[in-house]
Amino acid sequence: MPQYIFVYLGGEYPSTPEEGQKHFEKYHEWLNSLGDAVVSPAIPFKDTHTVQPDGTTSPGTTSAMSGMGIMRMNSMVEALAAAQSCPFLEIKGTLEVSELIDMTGSPEDASGSVN
Repeated sequence: MPQYIFVYLGGEYPSTPEEGQKHFEKYHEWLNSLGDAVVSPAIPFKDTHTVQPDGTTSPGTTSAMSGMGIMRMNSMVEALAAAQSCPFLEIKGTLEVSELIDMTGSPEDASGSVN
């Protein structure tokens, strides 16, 4: 069954600990509703650094990525439906959903054809 990465972009931090707890509870309810589809629940990012092509590094990010999760779904349609019901959208976050490619096999397995 295909796996999909849900990339969390942006989002606003709750303004109070109580709001944070409510959001956390909603998020866990959402994950529980997905059942066995959840391979790796949300993994928030912290202390991001950027590595440039010349090898230099700097603190911070060049994107709005704030976390990720991996789900096992039957199709992109199913993955998008799950994303549309994610409470992360309620805190003005955006989700990008991509099907993961299995790179453990041959190149033909990963892309469907060899270029």
